[in-house]
Amino acid sequence: MKIDDFPEEGARSVTTVETNFRLLEALRKSEGAGVTELADELSLTKSTVHKHLTTLRKLGYIVKEGTTYRLGISLLGLGTAARSQLPFYETAKEPLEKLSDTTDEVATLVVPEHGYGVYAFREGPVDDRKTHRQAGARIPLHRTAGGKAILAYTPTEIRDRIFRHRDVKFDSEERDTLARELQNIRDTRTAYDRGEYIDDWYCVAVPITDADRNAVGAVTVSGPADRMEGKLSRNDIPNLIGHTANSIQNRLRSN
Repeated sequence: MKIDDFPEEGARSVTTVETNFRLLEALRKSEGAGVTELADELSLTKSTVHKHLTTLRKLGYIVKEGTTYRLGISLLGLGTAARSQLPFYETAKEPLEKLSDTTDEVATLVVPEHGYGVYAFREGPVDDRKTHRQAGARIPLHRTAGGKAILAYTPTEIRDRIFRHRDVKFDSEERDTLARELQNIRDTRTAYDRGEYIDDWYCVAVPITDADRNAVGAVTVSGPADRMEGKLSRNDIPNLIGHTANSIQNRLRSN
């Protein structure tokens, strides 16, 4: 995995392919939609949407139920194949399951890719407010505990390249505040997100680094703010997360 794997400046892309993936992303977010809804959301003509949906349906990547299109289960094969290529995915599963059981909260493995954090694995309860994160979801690095844990162990020049490519704008005060926070994360090896990304949702993260101390991922525990505040005051959740991250990290470095 490569955190700053971006195409060269000015590189040309294929519009048809972009449209197909925009449709797939829209279907993922909506959990199913019709032609008119997709056309309105993506500012495309209905004939264009219908043509692309027909192609994706022929390929087996979407299904049609009445007038509603949904993602096909065969897409799962692509996702699981990509995840299996992570050098520490199999190593991380059991420790993350134990971490979730111990904390009774959501435990995740976040990995950096294309300037985002991506949830590669998720274990734990499903919150009834549906603020939980699904495996495969992308998150902004600078607004989440897992992302900040990764950024803190990413060279400054690569961080700046990520922000430029993802069009993340900071004024001088915001940049200084983030720099101080990332330095504190390096000092304590623990990152926090207190409702920065999802309202009333707290997250704590510890980075996983390679032998050169560059981030390759992060372990997180998250849950509703009221529940997490109580647990953070009573339990040593950061130490539990740190123990899990170290376990994964040691196995990664020994291979």
